[in-house]
Amino acid sequence: MASNLWSEDQFSCSVCLELLKDPVAIPCGHSYCMGCIKNCWDQTDHTGVYSCPQCRETFTPRPVLRRNTMLAEVVEKLKKAGLNPPPAQSYAGPGDVPCDFCTGRKFKAVKSCLTCLASYCETHVKSHSEVTTLKRHKLINAIGDLEQKLCAEHQKVLEVFCRTDQTCICWLCAQDEHKSHDTVSAEVERSVKQKQLGETQAEIQQRIQERLKEIEEMKQAVESLKRSACIEIKESEKIFTELIRSIEKIHTEVIELIGANEKAAVNQAEGRMKNLEQEIAELKRRNTELKQLSETQDHIHFLQNFQSLGAPPEAGDLPSVTVNTDISFGAVRKAVSELKDHIEDFCKGELVKITTTVNEVAVYSLQAPEQRNRAEFLKYSCQLTLDPNTAYEELCLSEGNRKVTRGEIQRYPDHSERFDRYPQVLCREGLSGTRCYWEIEWSGGGASIGVTYKGISRKGWDGSCGLGYNDKSWSLDCSDSSYTAQHNNNKTAITAPRYPRIGVYLDFNAGTLSFYGVSDTMTLLHRFQTTFTEPLYPGFWLWDYNSPVTICQLN
Repeated sequence: MASNLWSEDQFSCSVCLELLKDPVAIPCGHSYCMGCIKNCWDQTDHTGVYSCPQCRETFTPRPVLRRNTMLAEVVEKLKKAGLNPPPAQSYAGPGDVPCDFCTGRKFKAVKSCLTCLASYCETHVKSHSEVTTLKRHKLINAIGDLEQKLCAEHQKVLEVFCRTDQTCICWLCAQDEHKSHDTVSAEVERSVKQKQLGETQAEIQQRIQERLKEIEEMKQAVESLKRSACIEIKESEKIFTELIRSIEKIHTEVIELIGANEKAAVNQAEGRMKNLEQEIAELKRRNTELKQLSETQDHIHFLQNFQSLGAPPEAGDLPSVTVNTDISFGAVRKAVSELKDHIEDFCKGELVKITTTVNEVAVYSLQAPEQRNRAEFLKYSCQLTLDPNTAYEELCLSEGNRKVTRGEIQRYPDHSERFDRYPQVLCREGLSGTRCYWEIEWSGGGASIGVTYKGISRKGWDGSCGLGYNDKSWSLDCSDSSYTAQHNNNKTAITAPRYPRIGVYLDFNAGTLSFYGVSDTMTLLHRFQTTFTEPLYPGFWLWDYNSPVTICQLN
């Protein structure tokens, strides 16, 4: 029985949501903790009207509160019986709407009443479903700042929206100063704005997807750049290693050359000195004999030996050697120094070229901001002309080599750069290290518009010659009913209306090649993202005899 009574909240205070403390019964029959109801009525003393927090019945004057002894005894017995209180509600935390009728620590409000302009927790909101007069009140999910839902002038709920002034008003405002304005209910205007909000959300989602796609493309570009940089670093290290080895080899050869010359000179000098020493020894011996002869007392002996010893010695046949007393390899040192200076000057000049080339790769500009209209693209327009040396024999060039038509065989001279099987032609101009934009007009059954490295094959029928069929070229195939983007024979089908004029935007440093349908607006048909390593030459492939292609004059 106690459980049934407890389920009817007979022994809990609807203000503090706990077991009654010093219970009192007010004239309408509802019971409260004496402290809870006293605090509620203390807050309305200035009005002189006192109401029940549950049924809203009002009392004047303020009822005298007396402790309900019998109810207090029942509550005490329930406590001793160990009856648990009802499940705890969530207390209001930061960002939550607190219940206006909870005392002490407030529970989280679940509903707000636009009629009462108050918010209620799960317990205190029950009166709005139990009391007949309260059932007509408008409940919404709990919101804060209910005062902002009132008209500042009439203190009525804001229920109307004035489209003329774009503001929320009450029904009295609608009948007064806004009488001649375009007004609708807040609910109707909400449905309109909700639709606009949905469109805005859809646009935001689309932009999010576009940005995510750009991020993915950027990641791919960064990875491609890293791979390219890694390859170039390894190749550069290899080249510089070979260069250092060459310099070390020259160094070794110069040292060996100096050493060989030193050895030859020293050997020659040492040989000469040995011969001279031998000659000196022989002359000393002869001089001794002559001295002895000159000192002899025997006249006969003197005269007999004078003939052989008295004649002057014959001069030797030794080679004449001039000894440089200031031996130096200054000339060699000068030549080596000049070699050093020459290499340093050459390296400085080449470093400038290398730096310029590396900067053209534009590591810091992986993706340029997207142009939003044709005028922005035209800032990068470039002049292109078709190269007769590349034209297939059935292609006729006209209008200053800006238009190509497929028809009768032309008498072009043989040339190594001419396509001999594919009806294709390239432009003279190679594009690199910059941004370029050009437009093409095409008609007839179809044509391919693209760019290629100069190394694309020109002879034969294999895929190494066709635009888009190899790793050296990128193309957009245009036909009556569809488009196809191609690179290295990988194809991407594109659904779009026919555009007789195609815009091509190349950002070489960013590694992007974009094709646009040109009309009143610019419609992106496809964008290639890669790393370009060589100058690109615009080119065209005419599919049949009724598909002329013209490079448009943009200036």
